Amino acid sequence: MKHQDVIRVVGPETARMLELGHPWVVADSFTRKWPHGSCGDLVHLSDQQKRFLATALLDPQERVVARVLDRLPVQITRSWLVQRCRTAIQLRQHANLTTTTAYRLINAEGDALPGITVDRYGDFLLLQLYTAAWRPHLKLLTDVLQELLSPRGIYEKQRPHNTQQLAASADTKKYGTLLTGKAAPPRLEVRENGLLFVVQLEQGLHTGLFLDQRSNRRDLMQRVKGKRVLNLFSYSGAFSVAAVAGGATHVTSIDASARYNEMARENFAANGFDHRNHSFITGDCLTELAALSQRSARFDVILMDPPSFSTTAKNRFTTRGGTSDLIAASLPLLTSNGLLIASSNHQKVDNADYLKELRRGALQADSELRVVSLFGQGEDFPYPVTFPEGRYLKYAVCVKTDYSPLTKQNKEFI
Repeated sequence: MKHQDVIRVVGPETARMLELGHPWVVADSFTRKWPHGSCGDLVHLSDQQKRFLATALLDPQERVVARVLDRLPVQITRSWLVQRCRTAIQLRQHANLTTTTAYRLINAEGDALPGITVDRYGDFLLLQLYTAAWRPHLKLLTDVLQELLSPRGIYEKQRPHNTQQLAASADTKKYGTLLTGKAAPPRLEVRENGLLFVVQLEQGLHTGLFLDQRSNRRDLMQRVKGKRVLNLFSYSGAFSVAAVAGGATHVTSIDASARYNEMARENFAANGFDHRNHSFITGDCLTELAALSQRSARFDVILMDPPSFSTTAKNRFTTRGGTSDLIAASLPLLTSNGLLIASSNHQKVDNADYLKELRRGALQADSELRVVSLFGQGEDFPYPVTFPEGRYLKYAVCVKTDYSPLTKQNKEFI
């Protein structure tokens, strides 16, 4: 591989992080002095004393300019890649997948293959590249996956850089490409926790099912029997389907996209649930919460799983700051001792900061939230203890009590 014999020297802080096991080299004054290299080259990393630190995959135009593949000098060969993929597949024996055919097989840094994910959807595989550095090695990777797993087909889902700016209509466009094998049906049916969901491997930015919430949907099913449930940012209705399966008496799903609500109805139908017994509202969540409050609507469980960033005609939502407003608007609709379940996949907001957002929202609503469970992503989304960024998903199950520990005067200092 070109430039493989050229050593890339990293600064003392990066060297320390690499020695602690972190898999990234972030662009800095040292990397800007590196000799020219092509995206996808293998490079040897060393400290200023010329001590070898790791073999990494180069992506010189990105913020993460190199991702560690191994702490030894290696090359991306078929045998090396087979060993990494086999180890990842074997790790899935720790996940409860007995009634599931849609799950993550390779979780990037969590499976020592940084910058690439591979998901199983029934008899098909879907991979995504989080760095273009894997592009030169894509054919070898698909050959290895075909050899180990014999899927009917392997797809790649493109990841455009400007997903936040893309219009909602982007999910009607084709972002998936068949790399090898036979094509999947446009609407592919998969199973999760014994429930059926329809996914799309070619069309849209996403498939229609976020696999990292599987274990949390299973948990929800145990909490909602006989309850009235409100699902905010409901997307394709996976949590709503789980709530109905768990015995919820009525589920209200709110999303800004009419198309997503139609996908939710399709998922209801796939499981034999009559969507006419439940409510689907198309609109901005904060606006619809205000409307529900005016109608004195009440719910026993309110769940919110917003994207990190979303924009509607009336509101712009971001995890930082927006979460507290969403909590404050939701709590008046929640019965006393009801469950508020708040989730976020924002990688740059850790658990402590996220709980602060929940606290701000509870205080605005003159309520108290007591956290009874705090979960993350499922077992098929592992992450190294040396890579805290890999623990991105936050899923807080809270109980509402109508008590505020602060006086109105003290709230001014929050």
